[in-house]
Amino acid sequence: MLNLTGVEKTFFAGTANERRALRSISLHLAEGDFATIIGSNGAGKSTLLNVIAGSLPIDKGKIEVGERDVTKRPAYRRAALLARVFQDPQAGTAPHLTIEQNMSIALTRGRRRGLGRGVGRRRRAEFREHLAVLGLGLENRLKTRVGMLSGGQRQALSLLMASFTEPKLLLLDEHTAALDPARAELVTELTEKVVADSHLTALMVTHNMAQALRVGNRLLMMHEGQIILELNAAQKRRTTVADLMERFTSVKGQMADRSLLS
Repeated sequence: MLNLTGVEKTFFAGTANERRALRSISLHLAEGDFATIIGSNGAGKSTLLNVIAGSLPIDKGKIEVGERDVTKRPAYRRAALLARVFQDPQAGTAPHLTIEQNMSIALTRGRRRGLGRGVGRRRRAEFREHLAVLGLGLENRLKTRVGMLSGGQRQALSLLMASFTEPKLLLLDEHTAALDPARAELVTELTEKVVADSHLTALMVTHNMAQALRVGNRLLMMHEGQIILELNAAQKRRTTVADLMERFTSVKGQMADRSLLS
C-alpha cells in the first residue's frame, strides 16, 4: 500500500545550516496497517508525512502509494490517493462555511469540479447519517458554520471527511496534540473506529508514547531522520512506556557513539 525506498531529504544543502531531515528511509505498509510514529523534536516525523503527501519534494528515493509511483507528483495530484488530518483543528476545514458545505467539498477531493447544485435533500440525509456515528450531535447542526465548533468537534469532522473518498492512505499529523485530554481521547477513539470501519491504511505521528503503543498494529521510532526501531503488533503488546523510553535512550546513545567513531 505504501512503499518508501531510500528516501532522503536535506534542508539548506551546501550551507552552514544544512540539515539532513530524512536519511535513506525505507518503509513498507501493507493494506490495513495502522502505524504510529514517535520520536523527539526534529526527528523527521512531520517531514516524513510531508514528503509522502507531496508537500515537500524529496532529494533521492522513491515513493509508491497503492502501487502507483507518486515520487514526482505534486500534492494536488496525490489528493485522490491520500487524506490528511493536521495538528491544528483549523487546518482541515473551512471555518466560514457550514458543516454540510465542508462535507460536500470533501466528497469531491481529488476529482474534477464544476458548476452544480448545492447540497440536496438526499446528500444532506447521507451527511446526517455519517455525522451521527461521531456521537457529537453534529447531525443536527448541518447549517452551523464550522468556525463555531470546538477544536475536538472540528478534528472529529476533519477525520470523518478524510475517510469520505476511501483514500489509499490516511496521514494523521499529531491530530490530537492541540486538544485537551478528554477531547484527545475522544478523537483517538473515533480515529480507531473510522480506520477500522473504512478499512483504511494509516500512518499517525504522535508524541504520546502510551497512545503510540495502544493504537494501531505497528510502531516506528525515529531519530535524526532515521527509523531506529520498529515494533509489530505482538511486540507492542509486550512493551510498556518505560520499555520504550529505555530503548530510545539506548538506541540514541548507540547512534551517538557510532557518529563519534566514524
